[in-house]
Amino acid sequence: MQLRSNLNFLFIAGIFLILAVFFFLELNDSRIIFGLEEKKLVTSNRLVKEKSPYLLQHADNPVDWYPWGEEAFERARKEDKPILLSIGYSTCHWCHVMEHESFEDPEVARLMNETFVSIKVDREERPDIDNIYMTVCQMISKSGCGWPLNVIMTPDNKPFYVATYIPKETRFGRVGMIELIPQVKELWNTKRGDVIRSADQITNVLKEGVQFSSNLKGEELDETSLKEAFTELEGSFDSKNGGFGTAPKFPTPHNFLFLLRYWKRSGDVRALNIVEKSLQSMRMGGIYDHVGFGFHRYSTDQNWLVPHFEKMLYDQAMLAMAYVEVYQAIGKKEYAKTADEIFTYVLRDMTDSSGGFYSAEDADSEGEEGKFYFWTKDEIQEVLGEGQSQLILKVFNVIDGGNFSGEATGRNAGSNILNITNSLSEIASSQNISEEELELRIDEARTKLFEVREKRIHPHKDDKILTNWNGLMIAALAKGAQVLSESKYIDAAKKSANFILENMRDKNGRLLHRYRDGDAGIKANADDYAFFIWGLIELYEASFDVRYLQTALELKKEMINHFWDNKNGGFYFTSDDGDDLIVRQKEINDGAIPSGNSVAMLNMLRLGRITADTDLEEKASMINGVFSKLIGRYPSAFTQFLVGLDFGIGPSYEVIIAGNSGAEDTGAMIKALRMRFVPNKIVLFRPTDKDASYIATIAEYTTNHLSIGGKATAYVCLNYECKLPTTEIDKMLELLNVKRL
Repeated sequence: MQLRSNLNFLFIAGIFLILAVFFFLELNDSRIIFGLEEKKLVTSNRLVKEKSPYLLQHADNPVDWYPWGEEAFERARKEDKPILLSIGYSTCHWCHVMEHESFEDPEVARLMNETFVSIKVDREERPDIDNIYMTVCQMISKSGCGWPLNVIMTPDNKPFYVATYIPKETRFGRVGMIELIPQVKELWNTKRGDVIRSADQITNVLKEGVQFSSNLKGEELDETSLKEAFTELEGSFDSKNGGFGTAPKFPTPHNFLFLLRYWKRSGDVRALNIVEKSLQSMRMGGIYDHVGFGFHRYSTDQNWLVPHFEKMLYDQAMLAMAYVEVYQAIGKKEYAKTADEIFTYVLRDMTDSSGGFYSAEDADSEGEEGKFYFWTKDEIQEVLGEGQSQLILKVFNVIDGGNFSGEATGRNAGSNILNITNSLSEIASSQNISEEELELRIDEARTKLFEVREKRIHPHKDDKILTNWNGLMIAALAKGAQVLSESKYIDAAKKSANFILENMRDKNGRLLHRYRDGDAGIKANADDYAFFIWGLIELYEASFDVRYLQTALELKKEMINHFWDNKNGGFYFTSDDGDDLIVRQKEINDGAIPSGNSVAMLNMLRLGRITADTDLEEKASMINGVFSKLIGRYPSAFTQFLVGLDFGIGPSYEVIIAGNSGAEDTGAMIKALRMRFVPNKIVLFRPTDKDASYIATIAEYTTNHLSIGGKATAYVCLNYECKLPTTEIDKMLELLNVKRL
C-alpha cells in the first residue's frame, strides 16, 4: 500500500486525533447482541453493470453493492442507514484479501446488508472521491493510510469512521467486521446525535483545511527551495542500496528527474551519484522483472530484493523517462537498454490493439502474491540444462533453499526472486568472457525462461484505459523516440494519443477519464488534462506534427476554463461542473505520481514560451505563489513541482530549427539537439520544404525564422534574449551550453 503525505493538514492533525480517540472508544465500549433473523442474501449486485475490473470483481459478492451514485444515497436516506464506502483497485493485494475474507463471507454480507447501504469505488476510476476520503484518513490515522480504504458516513457523504484493511474478526487489536458492524449499528440507532456531530466536525475541519490550503499564498519560491530539496533528498538517501529511506521503498522517479536538473544547474556531482546509484540498484534488484521486463510497484525491503509484485503503467512511464534522461545526460548504454526493456514490456503486455495502454497487472496469481515470478533452482536447470544454467544461477543468485525470507518462502519452499548483486563486468571477468558475450548468454537464457513462464497462469490484468496514465506513457514514449531514435515508440505514442482524441471525449469535445469494453465515461479530472497535455507536447517535439501542439493548446484552454481557481490561482482536481462532492480539492503533493498542478505549471511554461503567451507564464507563476508556503515547508515532497520551478527560474532556451524536413543536415541538427540533456527548453521546427504557415498560426514569431543559404539553421534564445542564428551544430550546442559527444 502506498503511504501518503499528510503535509496539507499537519496543523489540524491534533483535532482529528481527539475525535478519533473519542469515536474509537465509543466503538470499543458499545456492545449489542445482533438479531439472528434470516434474510435472503444478494447473489449478484448492481456492480455487474459496471466497466471497472475492480467493481466487476465484486459483482458476485453477497454484499448488496452499489456503484457511487444518487441511487445509493437515495436509498440510504429513505431507509435511514449509514453508508459504508469501500475504495480500492483491482491490483491491490489487501483489497483482494478483504474481499475473500469478508465481502465473500455470508455472515459479514448479512450484517452489511442489514446495517449499511454499501458503495464500491475504484480509486483509479474516481480519484476525486478517493482523494477526499484519503485526506480524512490521513488526518485521523496514527499509522498511515492506503488501500483498501473503508469509510462509514452519513447519507449526505459526511464521514464518521475511517479504516484501511479490516479483518473479518478482531485480532491483534484491529477490530473485525463481525464486531465493528453491530457496534456501528448500535451507535447509529442510540447515539445518533453524537455520530452526526462527529461527522459534521470532521467535514467542517476538512473544508476549513481545503480552504486554508487554497489561501496559503506566499512569496514565489526560488533557487533556495531547489537547494533545500536536494539537501533533504541527500539526507534520506540510502548510500548502500540506493533510493530513499528504509522499507518499504518506492521508486519515486520524479525525484530523479529533479536531481538530474539540480546536477545540471549546480554541477554538484552528488546529485548525479544519487540518481545513478538508485537507478542501477533498482535495475539489478528483484523489483525489476529480469525475465519479462518492467518494474514492480515497490520493494518491501531496503535493498530492492522482495517487491510488491503488481506492475503499474504510471511507474513504467515515469521510470522510463528517468532512464532516458540519465542516458541523455551521461551516455551510458545500460540506461538506454533499461528504457528499451520497459517499453518492450509495455508494448507487448500493456497495449490494447486500439492503441490505448492498460492500467496495471496484479501482484497475485493462483491466489498467491508473486507466484508467477518465482523460480526454483530445479526449474531453471530443467529449462536451461546443466551447462547453461550454471552461469544463470550465478548471475541471478538462485540457490537451493530460496534467496529471500518471509511469509512467501514458507508457501514456496526453495523459491527465488531473480536479482543481480554483482555488476556484469565483475561476473564476466570471473567467467573469463567479455561483458558483451555475457549479455548475449543472459539474453538467450532469459528468452527461454520467458517462453516457459508465459505458460504459467498470469496475474490479473486491469485493462481499463485511463487518460491521465496514458498521457504519462505517451510522454515517455515520445521522449524515448527522440533520444533512442526508435520509430516504433513514436508510432505507439501517436496511436495512443489518437485513440484518446477519437474515443475519450464527450459530445462537447471535453476529455473523459476512463475507457473500457467499448465504453468511455467519467468526467476528466485535472490530472487527465495535465498529463495528456504533457504527452502531446512531447509528441509534437518528437514528430513535429503541429496538430498535437494545437490540440495541447485547445485542451489547456479547456483546463483553465473548467478547473482554474479564478480567486486564488491553481487548478482544482475536479471541474466546475463535476459531481457535487463535500469539498473541491486542489492536489499539489507529488506522491506515487506527480500532481496535476505540478505538471500543469511546467506545461504552461512550455506552451507560454512556444506561443509567446505571457498569460500562461503568469498562471504558472500563480501556481508557484499559491502553494509556496506549503511547498516551502518540505520541498523534497514536491519534486515534480520543482522540475517546473527549475524551468521557470532558468536558464531556459527556445530553439527554432528551420530547414528541409528530409535533408541530412536538418536531421543531424535535430539529432544532436535531442541527444543532449537540455531539459529546460522548447523546440519548434519550421519546415522550408512544406507550408510553414501552420506553425506560424501557433508561434507567429517563427514567420521570420528562415534557413540561411538553404542550410538547416538553428535560432537559439536564452532567458528572453535571442542569439544570432547558426548553421553549425557545434555553435548551436555552444549556445545551449553543451558539448558535442
